[in-house]
Amino acid sequence: MPPSIPPTSLPAATTAHPSASALPALVLTAFVGTMAMMAFVAVVGPVVRLLGLAEWHAGLSVTAAGVLWMLSARRWGRLSDRLGRRRVLLVALAGYALVYIAMALFVGAALRAPPALWLSVAALVVTRALIGLFYAAVPSTAAACVADEVAPGRRGAAMAKLGTANAVGMVVGPAAAGWIAFHGIAWALYVAALLPLLALAVLWWRLPDTPPAHASRPGPAPVMRFADPRLRLPLFAVFAGMVSVTIAQVAVGFFAIDRLQLSPADGARVAGLALTAVGVGLMLAQALVMRLRSVPPARWIAVGAMVSAAGFASAVAVDAQWQLLAAYGVAAFGMGFVFPSFQALAADSVEAHEQGAAAGTVASVQGMGMVAGPLLGTLLYRMSPSAPYLLVGAVLVILALTAAVHGGGRRA
Repeated sequence: MPPSIPPTSLPAATTAHPSASALPALVLTAFVGTMAMMAFVAVVGPVVRLLGLAEWHAGLSVTAAGVLWMLSARRWGRLSDRLGRRRVLLVALAGYALVYIAMALFVGAALRAPPALWLSVAALVVTRALIGLFYAAVPSTAAACVADEVAPGRRGAAMAKLGTANAVGMVVGPAAAGWIAFHGIAWALYVAALLPLLALAVLWWRLPDTPPAHASRPGPAPVMRFADPRLRLPLFAVFAGMVSVTIAQVAVGFFAIDRLQLSPADGARVAGLALTAVGVGLMLAQALVMRLRSVPPARWIAVGAMVSAAGFASAVAVDAQWQLLAAYGVAAFGMGFVFPSFQALAADSVEAHEQGAAAGTVASVQGMGMVAGPLLGTLLYRMSPSAPYLLVGAVLVILALTAAVHGGGRRA
């Protein structure tokens, strides 16, 4: 049986269950959307080099996407409460697909006849930023759809299905893009640009058109505060988790080269293997969350953060390739407990008419972590290769203790 929830914190009843579940369509959307996002990451390095750009231009494009994601996610969530989940998802995916197609066409043309340097930089930054703007609506609105459909106390397993789809997309996207790039770098982006169109078609066909969450409430829609006390733990969890993951992502290539004394090419290969281990760890953990549905989200966060802290902190003792892969795999296994659980905890903490706003707030803080993590990771790495991993371990231990106290307080 699901854990009991005190009456004072029990959300209002969710909207009526639609005749057909939205979850399969949302899982497919998460999978192909993440594949498309990660395909760009896999080829941006070669594109930057072939166009004669500097490495920081690639970083600027990724940061621009994170900033617009951060600024727009809450607005998308509130729009989905007011206008309906289906309408917001279809509009956002259409925008995502159109911008991705424009970016792919520009890169293809630029590789054939390189334009002025400023034009290449502007095109990559603007298109990538707009991709971040439109795709920010997808995870927040999908999470709100799950909260609409699934009862409180059982949302962690459903969120884990979305998380598993994201993890598989993280692994398959770069691998598929790398294979296609052998036949032409632009072709990898052309194929990736078709994926949002596939998601758009599936959602148009399969996503039920439920009434907006505010439809039955008279008067103006209430505005959820960014610092709503009900969301303190899930927001701390998402920020700590995203900062930790992005620090580890940006540090792993440098760490493999410096600690394991590898060439840049071998370092890139080991970094790719480490990120593959991350995908596998996430999938295994989220499969476990789906099976153990009675475990409350705060407990998953506490356990997962402690496991992940041990994995990341153990990287400071690495002196062989297999040890680095194991450290990242263990860290990701812990994160696989944390990520679906902060989404479920946020959904369980608010009322039905606030689900979009809550999911959007979580996604906005996720964007903050995506922006802060790479900057913090590279600054710490300049101090010491071990510093990023020690900081991540400390942050996750604090998160684990906070979640354990939160869970104990709820039981009391």
